Amino acid sequence: MVATALILLLVLIGLSIPVGAALGVLGLILDPLYSMLPLTRAIGELAWSTNNEFLLVAVPLFILLGEILLRAGFAERMYSAMSLWLSWLPGGLMHANIGASTLFSATSGSSVATAATVGTVAIPQIKRYGYNEPLFLGSLAAGGTLGILIPPSINLVIYGVLTNSSVPRLYLAGIIPGFMLAALFMLVIVVGCTVKPSWGGHKIHATWGERFKSLVHLAPPLGIFFLVVGSIYAGLATPTEAAALGVTGAFILAAWFRRLTLTMLRESIEGTMKATAMIMLIVISAAFLNFIMSATGLTDAITSSITGLGVSPGLMLLIIIIFYLVLGCFMETLSMMITTIPIIAPIMIALGYDPIWLGIVIIVLVEAALITPPVGLNLFVVQSIRKGGSMGAVITGALPFVLAMFILLALLAFFPGLALWLPSVFS
Repeated sequence: MVATALILLLVLIGLSIPVGAALGVLGLILDPLYSMLPLTRAIGELAWSTNNEFLLVAVPLFILLGEILLRAGFAERMYSAMSLWLSWLPGGLMHANIGASTLFSATSGSSVATAATVGTVAIPQIKRYGYNEPLFLGSLAAGGTLGILIPPSINLVIYGVLTNSSVPRLYLAGIIPGFMLAALFMLVIVVGCTVKPSWGGHKIHATWGERFKSLVHLAPPLGIFFLVVGSIYAGLATPTEAAALGVTGAFILAAWFRRLTLTMLRESIEGTMKATAMIMLIVISAAFLNFIMSATGLTDAITSSITGLGVSPGLMLLIIIIFYLVLGCFMETLSMMITTIPIIAPIMIALGYDPIWLGIVIIVLVEAALITPPVGLNLFVVQSIRKGGSMGAVITGALPFVLAMFILLALLAFFPGLALWLPSVFS
């Protein structure tokens, strides 16, 4: 049964069927094969109950927040400010790529939006300043992954819904690992450009006066971050209400800078509707598939086969890491989370792992999937913005940053407090 389901899923994905549809079709196939009852009649109820979750309202709101900031032009000014402050490091503007991605991640909650926003501004600088193209492109793809780890993160909201975990605690747990990963990305750039100075391009010189003057451009995204995250931890708003506050703040900023036009508003809403529709289709299809798997005993079979291995918690963690890295080569990140977490999380929690810590580990693994071929979504985003050249250059440049993610996973495994300290302080 397990082998049949896995083979069918790989075949459907191999046929280039969209993942949201593939998960639903797999459920429709497994129902008559292994169930005596017409489980497909529950689709309507499942679709309603899955979407009728107040916390999920935060998803389109965070997407809209990122769309407004993107189309209002804040990214260009933010990137310019980051370039003035970080260009003195070996690697120059590649550090601005990571810094701007980190800051934008703290407002958008989306890895794709982060990679697309920063990439649009940064890629023209490659030839202008003579940077090593693969490493520069890799820094953009890797920097974009921070969007699903640093709060507010859409993926952490999804994990919270799937495991009934506290989203505010998950947000707190993601702060230290998120900024540590950004620092590790910058370390990769420093090491690479120290070994090969020519990779770092031409230096950009800036006076302290210019740097301090540019800080005004960092205020809007920082203000949105503190509005969203601060309102949650001050007890003034739930994550969904905080997302609405963030959207309101973004509208006010866009109007203040005279960027709030009907065209911008229409494009922001269209982009939000498209992204939300894709996400919710995946959520509904995965919920239906998980229902079919549970009702037919497939979930219990998978759980029994895994727990029956009799391995230690440490070895099980290693198995899960390898499992996600392999699966990430073939599945889109959100689909991978929604399909696997209902099965993986109970097993790992039963072995004694903290669900909050586990959420951060899974998010880091999902981040790695964003920049590993052949289905690394951020790789395609950066390549599409680049509009030319070989996809191999983006893949080659992203690989060193995957190593940085492995280092963070090792640190989280040996020092769980990196993720659990802040939630314990504010609990």
